[in-house]
Amino acid sequence: MKHQNQLETRRQNVALKSMSKEAKQLAGLIAGLRKSLSGIDKQRTKDGLSNADIGILDERRNNLQVTIAALEDRLSAVQGLIDLGRPHIIRVH
Repeated sequence: MKHQNQLETRRQNVALKSMSKEAKQLAGLIAGLRKSLSGIDKQRTKDGLSNADIGILDERRNNLQVTIAALEDRLSAVQGLIDLGRPHIIRVH
């Protein structure tokens, strides 16, 4: 029984480390995408842009916002599991 508890503790530690790494990567990715949003906002304020150019920038901006929202949801879920002390390795099939 002691061996089984040690194995479970190791699994928990590996999962916690993995999820902490994922949270850090997600936070960095979100920060980078927010900088891209800022760059798009600056581009959009330039004079002389055609309606087509503005449309393309708006589409890029909207896509980035959707991506950021999805990544923030994922980060929140990962952080919530870490905070609850219930880390687990998430498998993607």
